[in-house]
Amino acid sequence: MCFLVAKQFNQIGCFALQTEGGKSLVEIKRRLENEFGDSSLQLVTISRPSAYGEYEPYSFVSSELELRDKLKENMVR
Repeated sequence: MCFLVAKQFNQIGCFALQTEGGKSLVEIKRRLENEFGDSSLQLVTISRPSAYGEYEPYSFVSSELELRDKLKENMVR
């Protein structure tokens, strides 16, 4: 188990999706990179959110679709 963290550089906090590593994680990251391009979005994979205070506060999402929707919503701001 790991967390995919999506951090927009110009905003405080991040979104985190609990997921499994491997091919499915790589595919999620690829889809997000294709959709958002070089939009100052950082995607990182971490094992424990509590160990990475620089991304706090965390907003946990339950699906890739919810993650994409939240990122789109934040880009409008």
